[in-house]
Amino acid sequence: MQIFPYLFFDGRCDEAIEFYRGALGAEVTMLMRMKDAPPDVQGQCAPAGAEEKVMHVTMRVGDTLLHASDGATGGMTFSGKPEFRGVSLSLTLSDPDDARRRFDALAAGGQVLMPLDKTFFSPCFGMVTDRFGVSWMVIIPEHP
Repeated sequence: MQIFPYLFFDGRCDEAIEFYRGALGAEVTMLMRMKDAPPDVQGQCAPAGAEEKVMHVTMRVGDTLLHASDGATGGMTFSGKPEFRGVSLSLTLSDPDDARRRFDALAAGGQVLMPLDKTFFSPCFGMVTDRFGVSWMVIIPEHP
């Protein structure tokens, strides 16, 4: 069994793909646009004018696959109950200079929640929300 993060960018997925390519070296391994859906379901996938929006993309970041879309937001609920927001992606690295570079890249246009620094549990840990609202923890484990 595997679990993959699936990120929703509310129409900004192409921008996010380019951002993660630069910040994390993400490699697109599969990309499907709304116009690629079979003609009989295209209208169900996206409104008119959204044919170039991303229906699904898979990106490889290191050893991890991230899935993303321009489609429905991650907070969408059908029950009217509050949406779940308790998620953060954890980027685990081994080199402090690499951790700093990636942390700073993720922070560009975003918000630093906890500066990258030594803590009681890590020689290098910080928290940032990127420009798309995705929460990240950057860490070098105490004992790799």
